[in-house]
Amino acid sequence: MKNSILLALSLLLLNSGCTRRCNRSADQQLIKAYYAAYEKKDWNGLNSLLAAGFKFTSPNDDHIDLKTYKERCWPNAYNIKRFEIDKLMIDGDQAFVTYNGWTNDGRVFRNTEYFKFTAGKIKENVCFFGPGVSYPNNKKK
Repeated sequence: MKNSILLALSLLLLNSGCTRRCNRSADQQLIKAYYAAYEKKDWNGLNSLLAAGFKFTSPNDDHIDLKTYKERCWPNAYNIKRFEIDKLMIDGDQAFVTYNGWTNDGRVFRNTEYFKFTAGKIKENVCFFGPGVSYPNNKKK
């Protein structure tokens, strides 16, 4: 009896470690798919990654909802050529990503974004603009 309890506890602990590793891998793929949707100009693909009640925040936006995000932020996709993730750190149901982005006209922007996940989807994204262009539709040089 005692051995079976120890075995059950060991299996439970092993599985919880795998779950964390599996979730981390899934969250990493979710983030990569988020940026890929912008590169592909695929709104439906992006929308499928976002949880109900999704919120976006940036220096220009304060906890905006999905409808407003699509109106204000999605047009940036048409000015983006590609993203390159520089740093990706995942801890539980949250992550930080620092990336370089290139606009179609060759300008570079560098931002850091904070993501929160729920049920395998992105619940929240907070964008911190870096130096330079900061977002693709910004016409300042």
